[in-house]
Amino acid sequence: MKVQLDATVSERLPQLSLGILHYSGASVSDSPKVLQGRINYFVESLRLEYDPSRLTEIEGVREWRAAFKQVGTDPSRYRPSSEALLRRLLQGNPFFWINSAVDINNFFSVLHALPFGIYDQDQLVGDVFLRVGQSDDVYEGLNGREVNMEGKLLLADEKGAFGSPIVDSKRSCVTENSRNLMQVIFFHEQVSSQKKDEILGSVGRMFMEINGGDLSRSYIFPL
Repeated sequence: MKVQLDATVSERLPQLSLGILHYSGASVSDSPKVLQGRINYFVESLRLEYDPSRLTEIEGVREWRAAFKQVGTDPSRYRPSSEALLRRLLQGNPFFWINSAVDINNFFSVLHALPFGIYDQDQLVGDVFLRVGQSDDVYEGLNGREVNMEGKLLLADEKGAFGSPIVDSKRSCVTENSRNLMQVIFFHEQVSSQKKDEILGSVGRMFMEINGGDLSRSYIFPL
């Protein structure tokens, strides 16, 4: 499986890159208490430092809002998933526990204020493309709503769109039956090469520490 960047994206966001991690043989379950404790501690620390009115002061939030505008997406109407998670937490809502893979994914998303996606790789067909959506790019989102992705950044395989830095699809969602996973980190243009490598390394280590399995491949695309 290759991940490719379509010209519709590179022309508008020439410095955008993705962090890609492929896991095999993972064991997804409820998040252990040690992970829940670490995430809850981070959330409380975040609330002490910021209130909802200061959300755009968080590095990564303003950069992704600017990236959405460059693509032609209104970030006030369709928020980056990382901003939506941060906003929810800063408003006092609890962390929404799903499973040990998704919870780690969401934790790193709010930690770095970057959209993250995690997908059941066995539900994907062929190569994956990051492109701008067309009129027929519609899927059922994890929020239970039909999402029209026209004019928005998305990930698509041979079967069509399945993910985005806004909301992912139910088709590719990770469950406790998932064993082979692909994780995608959406890096905005201001993230340095060193920082990308650091994030990629810490994400992979923590994922395997909690979920087991092997990290079969991890890389930044494009280099």
